[in-house]
Amino acid sequence: MENNNRSVFSIHGVTGMLIATVLLIAILVGLTIWGIKAQQQVADKPYTLDNLTSVPMKTDVKTANDVMVIKK
Repeated sequence: MENNNRSVFSIHGVTGMLIATVLLIAILVGLTIWGIKAQQQVADKPYTLDNLTSVPMKTDVKTANDVMVIKK
């Protein structure tokens, strides 16, 4: 039985590999551009805290001093 249906440039051969590679690179480029644009939009709007007293303190100063080692 001979296998005459083989083809190097079929969709499962070199051509299919090239299509998959180009598709993956295009997705990578698209996601990279999308991420860079998102970072640039966030960088234009810095975070500001208007009311410092509205932030609750989760621990007291004594506990913080016991945990942290501050070199003088």
